[in-house]
Amino acid sequence: MQQVLWVGIGCKRGTSWQLIDQAIEQVFRENQLFQSAIAGFATIDSKASEVGLIELCNLRNLPLKTFSAQILRCVCVPNPATITDHKVGTPSVAEAAAILAATQTPLLTAFPFNNTEGLGVRFLVPKQIFQLQGQPGAVTLAVAQASNMSITI
Repeated sequence: MQQVLWVGIGCKRGTSWQLIDQAIEQVFRENQLFQSAIAGFATIDSKASEVGLIELCNLRNLPLKTFSAQILRCVCVPNPATITDHKVGTPSVAEAAAILAATQTPLLTAFPFNNTEGLGVRFLVPKQIFQLQGQPGAVTLAVAQASNMSITI
């Protein structure tokens, strides 16, 4: 199976890999997607050292792509959030990161990102927020598909 799905992730500091993993399992089950098609994960660069994300990538042997708030804010997303913009400098982390990670177009030639189809991307799952009682943290997930793209690791 081709690995063409990119999972955009936003999370609170201290979110465990287990919570992120459970959120992925639920989103993929509810949307009838195969986890074996995941090419990697994507987030804002300020989360590059987040322990839960690093552990998840290591356990699944998948890459983590990170993007600056300045680049993420250029992506037109279906569910921007003012609170996210105030906290991290972009109205979207999970949706924008998923779209950018799945993009085959060089970033410098694609600004602004108003049309995902022109970027060779299908936006599959809008952001969904997960929290579990008794577990610290929260995670937001979104999924985008790179068209006709096979990624080998």
